Amino acid sequence: MTESNYFAQVLKPGRYLGSEYNAVQKEWQQAEVRCAVVFPDLYEIGMSHQGLQILYHIFNAQDKFLAERCYSPDKDVEKLLRNRNLPLTSLESGTPLGNFDLLAITLPYELCYTNILTVLDLAGIPIYAKDRQETYPIVLGGGACAMNPEPVADYFDAVLLGDGEEAITEIGLLIQSAKADGLSKIDVLAQLAKIEGVYVPSFFSPEYDENGKVRQIVAHTGQNEVNRRVLSDLGAVDHLLHPIVPNAKIVHDRLGVEIARGCTRGCRFCQAGVTYRPVRERTPEQIMALAEKGIANSGFEEMALLSLSTGDYSCLGEVLPKLMDRFADEYVSVAMPSMRVGTLTPEIMDQIKRVRKTGFTLAPEAGSERLRRVINKGITEEDLLEASRMAFGLGWKVMKFYFMIGLPTESQEDIDAIIELVKKSGYEISKVAKGRKQINVSIGTFVPKPHTPFQWNRQLTIEESRDRITYLRQNLPRKGCKMKWHSPEQSFLEGIFSRGDRRLSALIHAAWQAGARLDGWSDHFNLERWRKAADEIGLDLDFYLREREFDEVLPWSHLQTGIDLQFLKDEWNNAREEIYTPDCRYHGCQQCGLCDFDLVQPIVHSEVEPGSQKTDGTFIPGEHQDKRNNAAHDEQHFKYIVHYSRIGNICFLGHLELLQLIFRGLRRAEIETNFSKGYNPSPKISFGPALPVGTQSNAEYFLMDLPKPLASPQDAAALLSSKLPPGLEVNSITLHSGKLPQVVEVNYSIEFPKPLSESQVALLESFLASDELVISRERKGKKRQFNIRPLITSLVTETDNLLTMQVISKAGSPGIKPADALQHILGLDQETTLELAITKNSWQGLDEE
Repeated sequence: MTESNYFAQVLKPGRYLGSEYNAVQKEWQQAEVRCAVVFPDLYEIGMSHQGLQILYHIFNAQDKFLAERCYSPDKDVEKLLRNRNLPLTSLESGTPLGNFDLLAITLPYELCYTNILTVLDLAGIPIYAKDRQETYPIVLGGGACAMNPEPVADYFDAVLLGDGEEAITEIGLLIQSAKADGLSKIDVLAQLAKIEGVYVPSFFSPEYDENGKVRQIVAHTGQNEVNRRVLSDLGAVDHLLHPIVPNAKIVHDRLGVEIARGCTRGCRFCQAGVTYRPVRERTPEQIMALAEKGIANSGFEEMALLSLSTGDYSCLGEVLPKLMDRFADEYVSVAMPSMRVGTLTPEIMDQIKRVRKTGFTLAPEAGSERLRRVINKGITEEDLLEASRMAFGLGWKVMKFYFMIGLPTESQEDIDAIIELVKKSGYEISKVAKGRKQINVSIGTFVPKPHTPFQWNRQLTIEESRDRITYLRQNLPRKGCKMKWHSPEQSFLEGIFSRGDRRLSALIHAAWQAGARLDGWSDHFNLERWRKAADEIGLDLDFYLREREFDEVLPWSHLQTGIDLQFLKDEWNNAREEIYTPDCRYHGCQQCGLCDFDLVQPIVHSEVEPGSQKTDGTFIPGEHQDKRNNAAHDEQHFKYIVHYSRIGNICFLGHLELLQLIFRGLRRAEIETNFSKGYNPSPKISFGPALPVGTQSNAEYFLMDLPKPLASPQDAAALLSSKLPPGLEVNSITLHSGKLPQVVEVNYSIEFPKPLSESQVALLESFLASDELVISRERKGKKRQFNIRPLITSLVTETDNLLTMQVISKAGSPGIKPADALQHILGLDQETTLELAITKNSWQGLDEE
């Protein structure tokens, strides 16, 4: 979608605008290989996914390659595209997806599978790989769910298993060569299958026995198995230095810094702990470079240190103080969203709170010591209680605990232990914290995952999950505790896809045809639709949640993570015996079978296990001193008014989204502002009245409060303008008193999609000749009458479809938007009103003091 009249009709146009800061724009005709990287969920989810950005920048770094992005549209945009017979296009250039050579579709989680069909169908690409001829793009899958892609395997030409940093370039080079040589599609697939980690589903066929179990997986080539691709070293950082900065609000709106990949703690339920082995840490120097360049090139006000378990990064005690010393004065906070109980120390907490208290989630997973031994969690009840005491003692008011229900061997005593553990935590917190405090308890149903020691276990039924959730709701403390839970119905479907086979492709297709969309969103999810689809094709959904036998051929048996099957079986036996398996990073190789200790091996930069001993004195809580806390620093106030324009599709962003763009642009331009005080400090910037979504403007402004004067306001204006996304342009920056007039006149031009009729011209003349036009407004359930006539001082017909309007704006008083005014004056319907092209041209009185 590139036409502005489409954006006016959709719910969140910011998802579809493109033109974000650091997005790559390359010449289509100059590229020899064109790839669309696709995330099959909404923009705000997909833009939070670092893997897609990594592949995007790596591919675009090649001279003859081009990569553009696409995200799954929401239902309103899907309807609009279908009604107008328009194809789904890329964000960067608005090119139909069918014109690309390669579609690289991420498989991030199971409940996005119907979105893949939506993307393919809207792109005009046949859903099943067998139906796609030579003229269609190669459809490639990859990501977290790629280690069992069988439920969607029939839709893909190829699937990349494992790390993609090196493989994506090899795939691009192969396609480049194949295009030059004129290879057929089958020849291209044969060549792709030779790349390490690439799985071509059509080269394998599952066969089933009379009970519906997989009897064997037949390989049609000499390759019986496909091995996961493993990146030996995370040392390369060039592709991570210019992160795309979203225009619209996204789920994780911050700079992600991957400090390590892989985890060898060995939690027996955790698929990522298997499929991302071995542990590969970045050096402290690499992390500092990623943070320095990433913040400078993005303007984010928060960075997150990313890893499966951030607290297990061996050099965290060295890196975190350096990051905080570097960024605290710039009000850039550090979040660590994945902290293992036992690695959360007072020193870490004390560092984090220097800017703002970012959230913590502690995941004991199970309530009892016994069950935590079964799952190899390796933490004690006292570890959790101590973490709670520390956090609340240092000023935190809210902490999240995550538990699973339905873990193997779970009993009623284990469910009761969750309740008791929360109660004990609440009691311990009350001894160290005053005032409001809360524990948010999150409950999820255990879903057995492929390639884990628990891959053979059964999953709870929906009814069993509901019963346990209800029991917890009724018995967890009412005061100071809030419980949330993942839908048992969604967990049920996730479990089906998690350990499913190729027969599920027919189910996904049938449910999609019946209207299944965006199943990861609870407000869209409808299990009954899936049950009906299963009945139509004769599929028993409960079959996929059953217990599996050790000797059973699993649907993913031909896809290898590098971990020995016998190791997984031994781990399941260790679970039954409650035997702990140590972390190989610090306690020797546990013989999982992955590492060759040549190219593939753990990369850890400290021999000391985090949390195993007290701080060595590198930093001491409370001793750091931030310049921003110096009162003299805050006494300097230099106020400037910034005049800027907002032209083009960027006008479809909301007011809060625009504010965020300005804040980040100022940070990129290194214009330092004063900040507010309190829990969540923000720049001292005052914006003009919110502009209606869809209205362009040549006359926007904001006031900024700086701690020191600008050396050259003219140069600062040019620099800031260069650091803003396309469509935002700074016209001037000048000193200002900071005082704004209470009444100003605003001039607008309004272009109609077609010439005004005689009756409409008559209505305009009647309005101008009258003293009032009373409209009704409803606010907080109350209707009020409002005369808009005195606010419109001028209304001139410039051409047969162009008006200019002068509107009075009074601070603290009701105002009128030009579109609303014309809707009432001319009796326009909603569709015509949305088609008006409105531009704010100028203010009168703004710079008067």
